[in-house]
Amino acid sequence: MPVDCSGKPYPLFLQASVVCCEQVEGANPKGSVWRLVVEPVWCEHADKKQLPLAGQFYMLQAERTNTLLGRPISVFHVDNSNPDKPCIEFLILLKGKGTQELCSLMVQDKVKILGPLGNCFEEPFGRLRDPKDRRICIIGGGIGVAPVAGFAETLPPQSYDFFASFKSGSYGLEHIKPNKLTITTDDGSVGVHGMLPAALTEETLRAENYSAVYACGPTPMLAYVKKISEACNIPCYLSMEAHMACGIGVCLGCTIQTSEGKKRCCKEGPVFDSRILDFENLDGTATRSQVAGIRVQKRREPLTTEPDLSVNIAGVQFKNPVIASSGTFGFGTEYESVFDVSRLGGISSKGLTLEPRQGNDGIRVWETPSGLMNSIGLQNPGIPHFIEHELPEMLKLGPVAIANLSGNSLETYVKGAELLDKTQVPMIELNISCPNVSAGGAAFGMTCAAASEVVRAVRAATKKPLVVKLTPQSLELNAVALECIKAGADAISLCNSFQGIAIDIERGVPVFDKLKAGLGGPAVRPIAVRLIYELVQAINTLPADQRVPVIAIGGIATWQDAVEFIMAGADAVQVGTATFANPPAMVEIVDGLAAFMKRKGYEKIADFRGIIHG
Repeated sequence: MPVDCSGKPYPLFLQASVVCCEQVEGANPKGSVWRLVVEPVWCEHADKKQLPLAGQFYMLQAERTNTLLGRPISVFHVDNSNPDKPCIEFLILLKGKGTQELCSLMVQDKVKILGPLGNCFEEPFGRLRDPKDRRICIIGGGIGVAPVAGFAETLPPQSYDFFASFKSGSYGLEHIKPNKLTITTDDGSVGVHGMLPAALTEETLRAENYSAVYACGPTPMLAYVKKISEACNIPCYLSMEAHMACGIGVCLGCTIQTSEGKKRCCKEGPVFDSRILDFENLDGTATRSQVAGIRVQKRREPLTTEPDLSVNIAGVQFKNPVIASSGTFGFGTEYESVFDVSRLGGISSKGLTLEPRQGNDGIRVWETPSGLMNSIGLQNPGIPHFIEHELPEMLKLGPVAIANLSGNSLETYVKGAELLDKTQVPMIELNISCPNVSAGGAAFGMTCAAASEVVRAVRAATKKPLVVKLTPQSLELNAVALECIKAGADAISLCNSFQGIAIDIERGVPVFDKLKAGLGGPAVRPIAVRLIYELVQAINTLPADQRVPVIAIGGIATWQDAVEFIMAGADAVQVGTATFANPPAMVEIVDGLAAFMKRKGYEKIADFRGIIHG
């Protein structure tokens, strides 16, 4: 078996079979914590005795997964009653996509496991000569009960006291045999009413004469445990957590600050001597956000009434900030039988040109990891046909109808705008960002001069509120946006798809006839968030009366994505590729936004729009 320079076995990457996956009784709310039991499938070079020690963890990932990374999960219990088929048990807090996948597994499903990882809780009794000194205090908070309960299980019965602190209910205590068990709950549902300090103080530690303290739980709780333990001069060992990618010490993503420099949670930890840990930022004086100059939001009470999701963009009132993006929703009527389209804030039409277009030849769509490439080429029936046939139906749907105007020359843009100006369409979105046409489109949005010229010309041709849709390909994007505002743009939408290339490796040729194509979907979202943030920063340098709203586009698939863009400064969001993958995605985003705002105490979108700008 391969070992490192200290003689410690390297972790193993194995497949494991699910033995059990069930909700944990006693956890509140119900279904918030799950019990996952897996049986490793041992490979030839693996020693079946290489089981985890108390305090260690594994990187877990469902074999069929939509996540890139495994999730670090502490070991709760090891069942070695059958040495030929040992099982490892985990308690999992249902939190995000990765844990949702793990908590949805069925018996016999396969899981990828990497581990055991990290250090462990040290055996306390070897250095305690007098048996009367064997008084250990073990503390678990919330899901942090799992690793310390696993540690307690390795100790002689009644050789320790166990404190378990929960918001509500209790769980994870079935394998421990403490001298004294104390449970606290914030809501008083079990044990002592209150958090940990209601049952454990400096006075308690001194009175009980504990020789060591071991704890795992929320960071504020650990900061408190460190404080009272060190005040009593009692050795204290804390199990920490941090975001991580590899779990084996190479990515350096899980470091935490200590008095000995940055330490890796996955390698030097997760268990640390409390004396080297730095909780200063969490103990009161300076949070990371304050150091960075970001305004810290005051906590709000949840709303007792429904929040107001409406937004006003360039004088047009939207019932909510969720808009169907151009090119991904047709003219809205196509989805009427799929979900209640009237619930959307707005619908931006298929890109429209003065004359009908057949679009590009060859392959037009190509799926990529977390994204979709397209080269449609603005196929559309033409503006006159739209005005006569599609627009009347769009106006009946309920959401704000937006005509997405494109062209291949300045003249066609202007003539199209003149025709649309005579209709009842409430708003025009000027598309100078399409990457999939040979003439016009993104060519107008690449430079300040070209963008300013077309915006000024279209502005003169219509009195309709004018949103200008920009391309992320421009090397002077923010300058282009400011020139568009100066030329008459009432709002900016950003960003159209990113250009990419796909290659058919079997044929050795480009996938798309035009070589380059537009990329959208979740893969582009973090880049789009940055562009929106930077654009809003640039707009905020203008006098208040010259600032315009921003509509965000780029990989939005969930309400969390929408919140992220709004916090970056967007007034509204457009959803595109997500509709192909999940047709009701937009109504789910509307509902999720409302629930989020109610929970966080936000009465209106403006309450959290742009909060990271300070």
